Amino acid sequence: MAGFDPIVNIAIVLTAALLGGMIAHRLRQPVILGYLLVGIAVGPHGFGLVGDLELIEVLATIGVALLMFTLGLEISFNQLRQVGKVGLGGGIAQILATFALGLVAGKLLFHWSLAGAAFFGLLISLSSTMVCLKILMDRGELDSVHGRIMIAILIVQDLSVALMMVAVPVFGAPLEGLLSTFAIAVGKAVLFLGATVVMGLWVLPWLLGRVAGVRSRELFLLTVLILCFGAAFGTYIFGLSIAFGAFFIGLLLRESRFAHQTLVEITPLRDVFATLFFVSLGMLLSPQFVIESWSVVILAVVVIIAIKFIVCFVITRLFGYGGLTALLVGAGLIQIGEFSFILAQAGFDGGIISDYFYSLIIASTIITMLVTPLFMGLASVLHPKLARAPAGRELVVEGVSPSSQTEPSQPSNQVVICGYGRVGQNIAQSLHDLEIPYLVIEIDPELVSELRCKGEACIYGDASNAHVLSSVELAKAKVCIVTFPDPLAVVATVKNALRINPKLEIIARVHRSRESELLRSLGVSELISPEYEASLEFICRTLARFGWSRTKIQRAVNRLRYDEEIVEFSDDG
Repeated sequence: MAGFDPIVNIAIVLTAALLGGMIAHRLRQPVILGYLLVGIAVGPHGFGLVGDLELIEVLATIGVALLMFTLGLEISFNQLRQVGKVGLGGGIAQILATFALGLVAGKLLFHWSLAGAAFFGLLISLSSTMVCLKILMDRGELDSVHGRIMIAILIVQDLSVALMMVAVPVFGAPLEGLLSTFAIAVGKAVLFLGATVVMGLWVLPWLLGRVAGVRSRELFLLTVLILCFGAAFGTYIFGLSIAFGAFFIGLLLRESRFAHQTLVEITPLRDVFATLFFVSLGMLLSPQFVIESWSVVILAVVVIIAIKFIVCFVITRLFGYGGLTALLVGAGLIQIGEFSFILAQAGFDGGIISDYFYSLIIASTIITMLVTPLFMGLASVLHPKLARAPAGRELVVEGVSPSSQTEPSQPSNQVVICGYGRVGQNIAQSLHDLEIPYLVIEIDPELVSELRCKGEACIYGDASNAHVLSSVELAKAKVCIVTFPDPLAVVATVKNALRINPKLEIIARVHRSRESELLRSLGVSELISPEYEASLEFICRTLARFGWSRTKIQRAVNRLRYDEEIVEFSDDG
């Protein structure tokens, strides 16, 4: 039976991960929280069901390498140009500010050494991409303003991980040898990068081209794995982190023509090993440690949440966004990220941090991940309440002074567009082509700057705020179009707009039946579901392939719309 112990241990871990992930999904939580909690349950500090911890740690290390490899495949330098100023500038400012405040807190509150306090600041500067994406997807807010800001900051954070891994050995160096240690680490990284770039430019395309020409998925996957682990082993030889090597080789492959197929082949394998990684992290958490050191754990969690919330809130405001957006961004980025685990593990293995410090970071990370959905929910509860409050003084948009913003009392705009995302932009372009006057209300200052440069009528502000809506004189508007992907923002906007003008015609974007029923009860008759409209377009084109006439197709679509109680907004002309 002893020979089957490794298989039994892996089976227990994967089964526990499945149960934990299903429970977390049912509770509408990120599945990695389920993985962490079942890791606590089956680990040595729980029921002790898994005996071979060394095997799980080896498999978890493979998961780390694959995580960093796919991170390099998924992130391109083009994304940095797309995230805008708040992503690049705000992301860098957030990392530096959080690092500085974490260092101060580590010295003053926890009385750690300078290296320990600095390492604490480094760890808490990262947030969890997986947790944030899951929450935003569940709430339907990926395309919201605060969702775009959070994703932009997370992209910059993820890119910074590779640089942080190079800097880890510096924290363990004595103060007098700090400069030389840093120079050696950078020198090793540059030497490795140079060798890898040479191989990436001349060897990798030829190798992958020859393997792909065989048309064997097994051989292609095997080649990709060899490249990933080979790069990881290369950095290990150079005395650097294996995660750094895996990330960089993924970044090189990202720019090749094989990137998409590589990501398709490697992702399922990565997900399995990443599951083992998160479960193994849960195994490291000792409930007894949390109970015995509860005061320190609570203090650490409060300090982390306070620092991250304040930094993210202030930076979002400094880049010209409103208080509501800053509140949601701050609440969504309060947790420590999964890559902080990798940094902490490297620090522990390198003797930079103690076992007590490591346990404290693990406990704090898991707790901050668990409370993030609660904070986002609390921010959502406050959202409509704050939206009814006076907006107060608005921040001046870069390139858009208050005097240069469109005065709402001048034009009798027939259409007010609330939100200038992809949907709002298409609507505005169509109205412009049809020469129908409109005014845009948008909280993204960069978009407002673009509109002002084009000479478009626009106002900077949160359209769900009653004060902002009252400034556009909705009594003169014929139609108000609410395009927000955030259902809470849609409901708040509709309520405040109807308070100002009960007779206003409102066309609102909706995603789920729950919001649809609420909006109809408020008096909104025109509801648009982009997903549902897209499905009807698919049906129209499918029926056309069957030879149906345009009139017959239109009757069928109208019947479907009537059955679903979703009214189409169309031009009667």
